[in-house]
Amino acid sequence: MTSAADSSFDPARSGLARLNERSREIFRQIVESYLANGEAVGSRQVSRLLPTPLSSASVRNVMQDLEEIGLIYAPHTSAGRLPTELGLRFFVDALLELGDLGPGEREQIEAQARAAAPDRPLESVLGDAMSLLSGLTRGAGVVVTMKEDARLKHVEFVRIEPERALAVLVAEDGSVENRILHIPPLLPNSALVEAANFLNARIRGRTLAQARREIEASQAAVERELGELTARVVDAGLASWVEAGSGGAQLIVRGQANLLQDLTAISDLERIRLLFADLETKKDVIDLLSRAEGGEGVRIFIGSENKLFSLSGSSMIAAPFHDERHRIVGVLGVIGPTRLNYARIVPMVDYTSKVVSRMLRGW
Repeated sequence: MTSAADSSFDPARSGLARLNERSREIFRQIVESYLANGEAVGSRQVSRLLPTPLSSASVRNVMQDLEEIGLIYAPHTSAGRLPTELGLRFFVDALLELGDLGPGEREQIEAQARAAAPDRPLESVLGDAMSLLSGLTRGAGVVVTMKEDARLKHVEFVRIEPERALAVLVAEDGSVENRILHIPPLLPNSALVEAANFLNARIRGRTLAQARREIEASQAAVERELGELTARVVDAGLASWVEAGSGGAQLIVRGQANLLQDLTAISDLERIRLLFADLETKKDVIDLLSRAEGGEGVRIFIGSENKLFSLSGSSMIAAPFHDERHRIVGVLGVIGPTRLNYARIVPMVDYTSKVVSRMLRGW
């Protein structure tokens, strides 16, 4: 597991390195209580939770020290304390003990992958996987994948001016991409039809990247079969779509309604409203998910460590998935409140990303 790259802190400077075992245990109890019920915890309650008996007065002294170094805070005038975002980051990086998935959870995720037939659009398959993941975690399941991973269905070239043509690409998921191409002067309309027929015989069920690799690998044969001018139309059409698709990405979000469960205060409802607004800003979500491509493990983003969650105070747990060439082709994850069950959700996201990768390699 890896953490968000921009969320590091200096333990020595912040005083975290000086925490003894007793302070760490008290801090752990405060965080775990918050993750379990979202409520502030007081010294009397903490003293009852500790494995080694300790008086409430002693616990209060430790809690004061933890507050001074920025790990916990008092949300109001009560004696209860909650972890800060710095405290959550310290807990995740230094104290989190990951759980393991139960056989039933593994079977559900595996069954979802087995149900993913190769003739189904990738977007539909990933959407189903995110619906399952959101249901298991009670958060919002999110996935971003490149548009060029869409399976192709049909292509057509239509002349619109003597030296320009409209290239129309239809994917199996129903999406349509249109691009303007510059074509050789005096190119006959029959050459556009021939180029479209050539592509339609080879692209169905393939991604843009796969189709382009296969055609480029046999470029000489393409020119012999079609002639140089028609082959240039084929190459220009593929190049325009790949160029346009390589910079874009699809965002799929499932299970936002799960975030409305277990709200304990009006402030929680306002936070979820802000999170919904964040999820509507697709570019920022895609940018954040894309940052999880930087490593092989699970990445955890907490609260205002990133601008997307600066207002809603949410967290995201994400992991990349790979194609048959072991290239990262997308990122999936779970978004929810900062009191996500990290110990349970981290291995769940990790396992789902591996199952999705295995499924893609099988395709």
